[in-house]
Amino acid sequence: MYGDRLARWERAMDWPLMVAAVLFLIAYATQILVREAGFFSVAAEVVIWVTWALFAVDYIVRLSLAQPRGRWFVRHLLDLAIVLLPMLRPLRLMRFLTILAIIQRGAGARLRGQVVVYTVGATALTIVVAGLAVLDAERGHGGTIQSFGDAIWWAFVTVTTVGYGDFFPVTITGRIVAVGLMIGGIALIGVVTATLASWIVEKVSVGTQNTAATSDQVEQLRAEVAELKDMLRSSKSEPVGGS
Repeated sequence: MYGDRLARWERAMDWPLMVAAVLFLIAYATQILVREAGFFSVAAEVVIWVTWALFAVDYIVRLSLAQPRGRWFVRHLLDLAIVLLPMLRPLRLMRFLTILAIIQRGAGARLRGQVVVYTVGATALTIVVAGLAVLDAERGHGGTIQSFGDAIWWAFVTVTTVGYGDFFPVTITGRIVAVGLMIGGIALIGVVTATLASWIVEKVSVGTQNTAATSDQVEQLRAEVAELKDMLRSSKSEPVGGS
């Protein structure tokens, strides 16, 4: 859509960006779960900056290769926000959007045809990342979510739209994560319902085709039997010996 060079670059960067996104996720989780300053905390910060630099380079290269460049820029403002906003300390929430967006770009094209695998994988990733994000926002603010286990449980019941109410966010950032997760849960239910409906329609269509094929075969057999009867009648009506 924006030129062959851009398409080749995006294909070449699919796997490197996937690996970078996974490393980014590990570093992001380490920063949240390992709160004490030390080797792991420093290493996580270094990984985040290095992978972010890769995301930034990828964005700049795609912008330079895109034709027409202005249209690509306008239609990829979210990509620009994903690159710029996570580095601002007050907007750490955007970091988990970076992870989801990059993995979606790399894995989405490969798994989108395998609806079940894609849906389950995307949901599990969303639950884990949202749990990390809400724990980062809620811990130390007197709310009910103060451990990773509580955060995962909350994310699970929220994305499935169950909402027991035993755990809930009290900060603005935590509630923003909750809203996103609720919308994701509704989308998940829609995908599952659409997949089931598509499977049922496919099975009914195949059954109808088989029924139609069987009816045609019966009609062909009837025609052949009628033709054989006519041949027998004609052979009986002919005089023996040709007289």
